[in-house]
Amino acid sequence: MPVSPQLNEPGRFNMVNADEIAKLCYDCFSQLPRRGKPEPGREWTLLAAVVQITRCADSDTVRKEVVSLGTGTKCIGQTHMSPSGDVLNDSHAEVIARRGCIRYLIQELRRAVSGGDSSVFCRADQPGKWRLQPGVSFLFFTSHTPCGDASIIPMISGQSQPCPPVTSEKSREGTDVGGDLKRKAEEPSEGQNTKLPRLEDQETAERRLQDRGDTKTRVPSDSSKSDDSSQSQSTETPLESVSQASAHLEIKTRGPSDDAGLNPQVPDIHRTGAKCVPGGPADPLHPGTGYHSTGVLRVKPGRGERTLSLSCSDKLAQWVVLGFQGALLSHYLQEALYFSIMVVGKCPYSKEVMERALVTRCSHVSDLPAGFSVSPPALLQSSLEFPFSQAQTELRHQAGQGRISPCGAAISWCNVTEQPLDVTANGYKHGVTKKALGTAKARSLLCKLELFHSFLSLVSATEPSALPNSLRRTELQTYWDYKHAAQSYQQAWQQLHSQAFPLWPRSDRNLLLFH
Repeated sequence: MPVSPQLNEPGRFNMVNADEIAKLCYDCFSQLPRRGKPEPGREWTLLAAVVQITRCADSDTVRKEVVSLGTGTKCIGQTHMSPSGDVLNDSHAEVIARRGCIRYLIQELRRAVSGGDSSVFCRADQPGKWRLQPGVSFLFFTSHTPCGDASIIPMISGQSQPCPPVTSEKSREGTDVGGDLKRKAEEPSEGQNTKLPRLEDQETAERRLQDRGDTKTRVPSDSSKSDDSSQSQSTETPLESVSQASAHLEIKTRGPSDDAGLNPQVPDIHRTGAKCVPGGPADPLHPGTGYHSTGVLRVKPGRGERTLSLSCSDKLAQWVVLGFQGALLSHYLQEALYFSIMVVGKCPYSKEVMERALVTRCSHVSDLPAGFSVSPPALLQSSLEFPFSQAQTELRHQAGQGRISPCGAAISWCNVTEQPLDVTANGYKHGVTKKALGTAKARSLLCKLELFHSFLSLVSATEPSALPNSLRRTELQTYWDYKHAAQSYQQAWQQLHSQAFPLWPRSDRNLLLFH
């Protein structure tokens, strides 16, 4: 699907208009096919995008183009991760958008190494290395503050909504959707989406549990975040087990009641469903602003189990130091790629909290190898809200539509020639049958295995004499081999790990040994 670039009037290159960026991304989404989109008035999702900004050399105009877009709110548990790299582990919108951008960058590098014109890359000083074309930069857009630390935001007075306790839906329905993938996939759906294939039936059942979080107390919301849509089953207290549909909600915890009614309400914060990583500070779970620890690493909640996926706040902070290109593309790049600007759509937002989550935690990292630096983006917020946000979905909800829930599908679109659209659910292609699991037909184009194969096609397209030195080793065979041969990237990661994020969970090597 072609996306028309925008040309700005002179002088706007250094002053991006946040509303203009938001509209560009929302318009791009609206042009996509219906498949995988939320059901209006009943389902909500999050959107993220990468926008390429090009300052035209022969004029004062600026070209803005969406090169990758993603939606999604889900994340699979660690027991469902595949040693073959053929399952998409993290389907949060921010991760989808970044992985789609990797597909775009691989295409542009392939054009460059093949002698064609690339709108992104030109030759760098070092043999076999490439750098951004003059005037090219990348901007990141997300319709909501990233899950994790960036979403732990003090509430504005008057935002909160009183909430009466309601009966737990789990206790009312007697439903338990725990258990393994096969058993859940074989269970019938709970009366909705009966046309969906088996894996989507599983998604329907799972998202009911994720959305309610097995809570004892639930509150209405106008601003839930994606990490809350995949909350684990809880054995915690009612206060701790706030549903993921309520985690960022405008809740206010009242002080102890007294007959005179003199105790003021305790100030509160928007909450995140992402859990503190083991071994570090835990959430105090105190009423009001003392509920969460701040500035700590968090993992996304899974479908009844913990995941190995770090929160989007943590991943964005990582990209501030390591770049968003990843280890594989670092072989070809003289310098890491950083987002120059980050725009957030209309939602509960605090620039101070965003800076804490994305910048302050790693601003002190030093002794990075050449080509890497701490490169925080400029932070902007738009006044335009995503039409499929939870708040907008609740406004459009009609009686008889069923309960509001997060959309089970994740959409990826990127500006590539072949197969630009990729729609997934549960880490697999949307609509795939159980019989197709384990085959190429079931794989998302964004899973590790597919991106690795795309990278290997780039290596094959590169003349042997033009290969970067790090790719000339004959012993490189597995995904793990190629990632760890990117020595400068690994050195930068080690500095970030030791100085800022020592508790960052490292991937199990056995999950990375595929070919």
